Amino acid sequence: MANPAVFPVPVLAHLPASLPLEGALRLELQDGVPVLRASTVVQQRIATLLAALQHGGLSPEDTAELDQYEDLDDYLSFLNRVVRNLRLPAQG
Repeated sequence: MANPAVFPVPVLAHLPASLPLEGALRLELQDGVPVLRASTVVQQRIATLLAALQHGGLSPEDTAELDQYEDLDDYLSFLNRVVRNLRLPAQG
């Protein structure tokens, strides 16, 4: 019997302070598979930070916040990959 693939679980140090405790994520179906995405509110905050970055830079606090959102995005991508891979037929 083949061993299932083992994925290293990313670790988040902490969440962005501006991340709402409720309504931060939305769940979508993509080809019958649930996919976690950032909510519209969170996406707007990220867009605001990215626009500020392009137009003169960010404060150290805003840079740290944007980095935390990037970590959160990496984590959501990991979770979505795991869920998608669980749906794949076993090979072996």
